[in-house]
Amino acid sequence: MFIVNSYSLAIIFCFITMLCWGSWGNTQKLAGKTWRYELYYWDYVTGILLFSLLSAFTLGSTGSEGRSFLPDLAQAEWSNIGSAFLGGVVFNAANILLSAAISVAGLSVAFPVGIGLALVLGVIINYIGQQAGNPALLFGGVALVTVAVVLNASAYSRKVTAASGNAVAMAARTRNRGIILSLVAGVMMAFFYRFIAASMDLDNFVSPTVGKMTPYTAMFIFACGIFVSNFLFNTLVMRKPFEGAPVSYAEYFKGGFKIHLTGILGGLIWGLGNAFSLIAAGKAGAAISYGLGQGATLVSALWGVFIWKEFRGAPRTVNLLLSLMFILFLAGIALIIAAGT
Repeated sequence: MFIVNSYSLAIIFCFITMLCWGSWGNTQKLAGKTWRYELYYWDYVTGILLFSLLSAFTLGSTGSEGRSFLPDLAQAEWSNIGSAFLGGVVFNAANILLSAAISVAGLSVAFPVGIGLALVLGVIINYIGQQAGNPALLFGGVALVTVAVVLNASAYSRKVTAASGNAVAMAARTRNRGIILSLVAGVMMAFFYRFIAASMDLDNFVSPTVGKMTPYTAMFIFACGIFVSNFLFNTLVMRKPFEGAPVSYAEYFKGGFKIHLTGILGGLIWGLGNAFSLIAAGKAGAAISYGLGQGATLVSALWGVFIWKEFRGAPRTVNLLLSLMFILFLAGIALIIAAGT
């Protein structure tokens, strides 16, 4: 299988993860013009499962190092399979809430608040599980990201306050619902990576401990957890949506090829980022790999502010807060990278 053997290459992989995890939401925004996010989400999870199979039978089954996908799957202990599968279930519950937050409040709010919180808690959880990297630099970077998240929430609140007339009450309700969904999603999102990491031998991808899994096998089991749990979670959300009228499976099958392809593309993009994060974790450590990947908050905020114009017409103070948020995010990410050198 393909293995990352240098820290610098691991960091490159983490940056690709950051770009992927911060960009998949654009496919939801595109589909959302004519397609409910609950329907989009079925294609999204299908895309993740498809990518897990693609990576398993390509990068996960070539080369002379490590165990290839099928032999690795055959020898994996059920406890490790269950851990990766549970990671998928936890991720799916969190990501459905995040998708709802994107639908309600937009990318530039849902990601910085939800994924920013997930970054902070997730780095702590993964560092406890595998203490790799300089803790002072690592948690210093996390502290800066925390302040950036607070600034983003403040900017959004000021934008809402700037509204006029009846728009104030409606915007306030939207803000509160979006932020609450993002916070709950962030807390849950902080835990999924640790379940996957626990199923792998992060210290030795070349000759993994018997019973443990390689990143490619863990990614596949994780994707199965997402896909299977979606029949429960997304069905509930379709019947009792956070916003709007209930939707049916019949509506899903009425969707055209392009709209389904958009959702699958979103899943493929996220799956690529997750695969690269797990591959990089063997060299960078789970806390750094996860933390850098969740720098996706910066990427998504850039998309939301500059491409989707989610803060168009906001007061100057809001723009100042957003600028400071971006600076702190960049500084925090730089410290997280330095923690592993």
